[in-house]
Parts: sequence; structure tokens; C-alpha cells
Amino acid sequence: MFRLLQYKDRAKKDKDYKSTSNLQRAIEKCQIELANDPTNADLHIKLGDLYIAWHLDIHQARQYIDEAITEYQRALESYIDSDSIYFKIGMAFYYKNEIDKAINYFNLAVEKNPKNANAYYLLACCHTRKAHFPDAMDFTQKAIEAKPLASSRAHYLRYNLYRVMSVKNFKVTLLRQKEFLLSLLTLPFDKFAIRSVIKMISYLQFMPMLMQGWLLVARNNINEAVDLYKEALEKAPGFILLYCLLGDIYRAMGRYEDAILEYKMAIIVDSLNITAYRSLCAVYEELGDLDSAVESYLKLIEIQPNAAEFYSNLANILYLKGETKAAISYYQNAITLNPRPEWTSIIAQTLGYVFQEAEKNTDAAISAYHSAYLLTPTDIDIFINLGSAFYDKQEYNNALTVYRRALEIDPTNAKIHCNLGFLHWGKGDIDEAIKEYELSIKYDPTYDIAYNNLGVIYLDDLGRVQHAIELFEKAIKFNPNYALAHYNLGRSVAIKGDKVEAAKLYQVAMDLNNVTNELDPQEIQDKIQGLFDS
Repeated sequence: MFRLLQYKDRAKKDKDYKSTSNLQRAIEKCQIELANDPTNADLHIKLGDLYIAWHLDIHQARQYIDEAITEYQRALESYIDSDSIYFKIGMAFYYKNEIDKAINYFNLAVEKNPKNANAYYLLACCHTRKAHFPDAMDFTQKAIEAKPLASSRAHYLRYNLYRVMSVKNFKVTLLRQKEFLLSLLTLPFDKFAIRSVIKMISYLQFMPMLMQGWLLVARNNINEAVDLYKEALEKAPGFILLYCLLGDIYRAMGRYEDAILEYKMAIIVDSLNITAYRSLCAVYEELGDLDSAVESYLKLIEIQPNAAEFYSNLANILYLKGETKAAISYYQNAITLNPRPEWTSIIAQTLGYVFQEAEKNTDAAISAYHSAYLLTPTDIDIFINLGSAFYDKQEYNNALTVYRRALEIDPTNAKIHCNLGFLHWGKGDIDEAIKEYELSIKYDPTYDIAYNNLGVIYLDDLGRVQHAIELFEKAIKFNPNYALAHYNLGRSVAIKGDKVEAAKLYQVAMDLNNVTNELDPQEIQDKIQGLFDS
């Protein structure tokens, strides 16, 4: 007890260190004193404080955190019951981004002193970084209860938590505004909050540099802009905006690994930085690193569990990975959140496509398309997809009804007429099929699929080979990468007896099909082989 009182008494006498403008000189002075008195616990605490101050100085490179931890731990040997030292060690680990260790020391601090508001506040910050938002809310409340007046930081953190993680309704808006107002009212009594505000204001000195960098980018002087922003970061390593700007430039340059590093630095400084997380996800997607993209989107969902677009984006990536069941679940989550009808309708259609094409579950697909229709009943794409699903289910009359309803909305839609042609063709009604394909071509003279399908009717059903050739050639003209059209043109040319030209066309179809996967490769190979067997 005597040693603890002695520590508090001596702490009051050492204020000269805090007022020292030259931190490096203050550190050297403290080190000299410790050399003469190595067991002085108060000097160890003071040196640790100076190292932390050096770390937080926006004009210095981040360093000396490990040294600060060492000094505090040496002091703890003398002041084993000091909640203040446990707090300081936890704070150092927090700045080092070793969150679990920080939590352990903050818990020890509040065990020693249940009124340690600073420890509660940083516990809230730790749980915020781990996306444990209910725990973060609990600890901000404890910080406020411990020091009701000096609670500006805790109120502001609660404001941010409401802003990023809560449902946007009137009640939550009021709570958010209330916390922001309380953070302003308690600001004069919270010295740590005042320091944070002063630090934020100090970043304004870099605005001319930011403007200069923006002009350099606009003039395509990218390398100069990078050098300028890196120089600014050396002067202000805690300035989050600089990390994001530099990350954006690296991304535009194709320097993805550098971009990832900058976005991660922004997230380390501010674990609720949605912009940095979004950019990080985008970079991973561009790199094709789908596992990392999934991990980043899961983190975003933890931060903003009611942001439907994150569920949708994650579902898209999972579908690309072949994890269809998981993708369906996240699409359904996005639809449930329903931020706006037009957007949700698109997601419902995407879900229907996944059910139809990947799961071969036409009933589920039809249900999803119906949900989309209820949201946007004039969206032609819904009718196209719904008609296709009914066709796959062999409910041709339902498909016909859907397409006819679509034509009432848009009678000149080439795709609807093309689908109707396919439907009539499948039912054996050749005349109606030809009529619909010709209407499709009339309303879209570049529609390659309509030309190809009509060509197949003339080739296989009517035996008009030359007319079929002309249609296939038009399909290829408007889509040179159309493997099926090359294949069908090859069939037509082979019937006319030009085996060499047919072989060339089949080979082109084979090469294109390696990319488009429109045909069974063996079918093409059999056609080539069959040309020369007879």
C-alpha cells in the first residue's frame, strides 16, 4: 500500500516529462536517469508513457510499442495491484493490434478497479475491432457509468456503432443522434476525447498536400502522387484517408499487393472503416482470390449485418466458387433485408437462375421469379426467366401465357419473340416458330441466336440447306465467337459435299467451344471423324 501511495505521489512530481516538446530528448533523459536508478518503477512507467506518446505522435513513424510494454511490465513488478499499469499495458497491446492480449490486461485493470472508465472504453474498442458489437455496447455503457461526465469517447463510439450496425429506423436514428449530442456535451470534461479532437484537427494541415496529390493524379503524374502520399504518411501515420487514397492509386496501377497493404493499414487504424473493407473486397475479386474476398465480406457483414448488398456480393462469390448451397442462403438473406424493390427484384431473379441452372430445381426457380414479379411487375427480364423455367418444367402453356403477357408490355422485344419461337419449335409448330424468329430478327437485326435457331429449322426440318447457310453466316457475322453457329454451318456445308470447308468450320467450333462450352466436344469430334470415314 505504501509503494502504491508513493507511486501516485511521485507521478504528480513528474509532469515536466509530459510538457516536453521533444519526445526523443525526454526519452533519452529518462533512460539516463534509469541507468542511475534501474529499479525505479516510476521511471519505468514514465519511460513507457513517453514511448506511447512517441507512437501516437502523428509526425513520427510508429515505433517503440514493444519498449513501452517492457517498461510497464518492469514497473508492474513493483506495483502488482495497480489497475493503471494493467491498463497501460493493455493500451500498448491495443495499439500493437494484439487485441486478445489487450483484452486480458483491460480485464485485469477493471478487476483491480471496477471504476476504471478508460479500461472499459478500450474494452469496447477491442470488441468493436473483433466485431463483437453487443459486447462493445455493454462496455461503453460501463465506461459511461464509471465516469458519467468524462464519457465523450464512449458516447461517440456508441454513435458509430449505431451508425454502422443497426437497422435504419426512426428509433435507432433518435438513439444515434442522442449519443452524438451527449458526446458533444461531455467533451469538455473528457481530456482524452479533447486530445482526439485536437489530433483530428491537426490533420487539416495536410489538406494542401492532399489537393496537390489529387491534381497530380488528374494530370496522370501517378508516381509523383504516390511519392507525395507516402511522404504525408511518414508525417502522419495515423491519417486513415491517406491509406485509402494510396491504396486506390496502387489498385489503379495494378499494384494489388501494395493496395491490399494500404487498405489493411486503414482498417487497423479504424476497424469500422467500411470504405477500406469495400476496396479490399474489390481488390481480392480482381485478383481472383475468392477465399480472401469471402473472408472480407464476412467481416463486413459482421460490421453491418443489415447491409443487403454485402450478402448479395458474398453470394455471387460463393456461386463462382461452386458453393451453391451457401450462395443460395446468402441470396435469401439479401432478399429478406429488401433495401429497395428494384434491387431486391434483381437478386430474386439471380436466385431463380441459380435454382434453375445449378440446382435444377425449377419449382424453386419459379417461386423466386414470382417474388421478383411482385416487386417489379413490368420488368421484362422476369417474364423471360419465368417462361424459361416453365419451359424447362415442360409446362408449355404456362410459358406461352407468360411470354404473351410480356409482349403486352413490350411487343417489339426481340428476345421474347425468340423465346416464343423456341417454344413453338419445341411443340412442333414450325410455322409459328418461323414467324416468331423472323419477328425477332425484324426487331433486332443483329440477334445471332435467332439467326442460328431459324437456320436449324430450315436445315433440319425443311431441308433448305442454302437458306440455312445464309442464316448461319449472319449469326457468325454478328457473333464471331458463336461456336454453335460455326458447328451448324459446318453441318450445312458438309451436306453440300465440301468436306474440307466443313472440317475447318468444325475445328473453329471446337476451338471456340473450349471457351464457351456450348457443345459436347465429342459431338464435334465425331462430326470431323465422320467426314472422312465414308
